[in-house]
Amino acid sequence: MSIERLQLGTDLQQQAYSAIQKLNVMNDFKEYAPTLCGTFPIDIYTASSDLDIIMEVHDHQLFYQKLTSFYKHMESFLIKQKEINGSYVTKVNFQFQNFAFELFGQAIPVKKQRAYEHMLVEQYVLTTNPAVKEQILSLKAKGIKTEPAFAQILGLKGDPYISLLEFGQQKGII
Repeated sequence: MSIERLQLGTDLQQQAYSAIQKLNVMNDFKEYAPTLCGTFPIDIYTASSDLDIIMEVHDHQLFYQKLTSFYKHMESFLIKQKEINGSYVTKVNFQFQNFAFELFGQAIPVKKQRAYEHMLVEQYVLTTNPAVKEQILSLKAKGIKTEPAFAQILGLKGDPYISLLEFGQQKGII
């Protein structure tokens, strides 16, 4: 999703757009195809939501060095490297202009990463049934994470992160 959509959104979405632009992450990391995912682009964020930017990364050592170079001075800076679902990832979290940022890199094209696919499925559900938005926001206000909230609303069983992807595959969304 293009971050430009945020410019036309709510005040907080516009502030998020401004923070992303000032951080210059989309330009500084353009070789990794940075893509904003999560709750901000589909307008289901809460006060505790972060700005998730996913990237396709094959050289994790270089990516780690670049992330550290750019953001080590940021408030709450934390960088990790680990394996998730059989894929090596590098992830950094920090605060910038009152927003929590999470930059996430793995050797998978961004449009095939789970965060992106989850967002597509969630956007589909919100578009096909706009009344779901208030239910999702209500569940999120109670501390339920996004994917489990969608799985609950949709009546999906099992691991909500996997069942949401299976739902998306059944509907031909992903």
